[in-house]
Amino acid sequence: MPNQNSTQMTRRAFLAVGLMLFALFFGAGNLIFPAALGQRAGTNVWWAITGFVLTGVGLPLAGVLAMGYSGCRNVQELAGRVHPLFGILFTLALYLSIGPAFAIPRTGTVSFEIAVRPFLSPDAGYWAQIIFLIIFFLVTLWLSINPQKLVGRIGGVLTPILLTTIVILIVKSLITPIGTPGAPTSAYGSPTVALLQGFIDGYNTLDALASFVFGILVIEFVTQHGATTRREVIGATMRAGMIAIGCLGLVYIFIAELGAASVEKLGILDTGAPVLAGSARLLFGEPGALILAVIVLLACLTTSIGLVTACASYFHAQFGGLSYKGYAMTFVIVSFAVGTFGLKTIISAAIPVLMFLYPLAIVLIALAFLDSRFGSRRSVYAWTVGLTLISALISGLEAANISLGAFGRFYGAHVPLHAVGLDWIFFAVAGFLIGFLDRRKAWATSAQ
Repeated sequence: MPNQNSTQMTRRAFLAVGLMLFALFFGAGNLIFPAALGQRAGTNVWWAITGFVLTGVGLPLAGVLAMGYSGCRNVQELAGRVHPLFGILFTLALYLSIGPAFAIPRTGTVSFEIAVRPFLSPDAGYWAQIIFLIIFFLVTLWLSINPQKLVGRIGGVLTPILLTTIVILIVKSLITPIGTPGAPTSAYGSPTVALLQGFIDGYNTLDALASFVFGILVIEFVTQHGATTRREVIGATMRAGMIAIGCLGLVYIFIAELGAASVEKLGILDTGAPVLAGSARLLFGEPGALILAVIVLLACLTTSIGLVTACASYFHAQFGGLSYKGYAMTFVIVSFAVGTFGLKTIISAAIPVLMFLYPLAIVLIALAFLDSRFGSRRSVYAWTVGLTLISALISGLEAANISLGAFGRFYGAHVPLHAVGLDWIFFAVAGFLIGFLDRRKAWATSAQ
């Protein structure tokens, strides 16, 4: 009888951790970007959402599993396989991006734009946003102070409410569809183009970057619930991760389909925020705005809590100086300050950084899984990431509208996949082959 209870406890633990991971990933960008993608992809929405799911679902799961497979204690240790200095710089850039620079402020501004602004008078603007952000980040701080209760608060309480409200919207949209998809825009004009554009669109979620951080949280939780060996940790992380990505994938497909169907009555809108608000009203009337407000607030709040917790834990462990609570308070204050610039500014500023960081993150994930194949040799890490870094830097500069002159024109005309934003693949493969050949040469030398 005790063993049976223990098994039930383990299953409940897996479910709680899986739902917690879903809630941590499912935040501001996961709501607005699939809706905008659906509108623009039109009849090619299935191709576009397939690409989006690869980066918005597949990569986050791969990132979480890579941390477990690598045996590294944190992302800095993994990135440090390239070089210790790269490990520090990449980790700092990652934490700042998913923390106070972009992701945490975005949770507050998206919450205001979708969940609060529709209920305000047209002349309510800047100060209403300031007041809301103060309240939002105070709640975030309160729930982040005790990270040991994160699974119970998010996985066991907030996530079921979030999923319930999403299911209500899904069922209603299936019973009474609001329209049919229209013609795709030029960016999604063919199935292949839509697939590649959807892949790039998935960068906006920031989830592949966050997966390095959330992976550590999941590994800690599954270890606390009985996983001891490396194989058990990877297996438990996989089971929890499958729960999370299953929920994520279904929600992404639903939101994209909803966006595609909304064009007939709403037209193509600037961002995904009014798409969601308009669709909710079409499905439920004015109460639809309230249902949407619940979804947005819960999704953004859970992500904000997870990111503040992760960032504060890392900086406290790495740099000291302040207590965990001190760092949590600092990040909340900075996030509030950035949030006052508004959602549009935050999204625009993030794009160049994402075009720079995402290729590096994807390459690190791949190298973590391939590590045993090349004997953990640093030359493979250095060459692969080093050449990818060149392409990523060029993509980031171009996304920031910084002219590269004649070099930029030559690069764009001759480098494979540049036109679709995937030129980093060519550099990564070339770097891996060079690093691998360097390794084989070392073997031959030692054999002689």
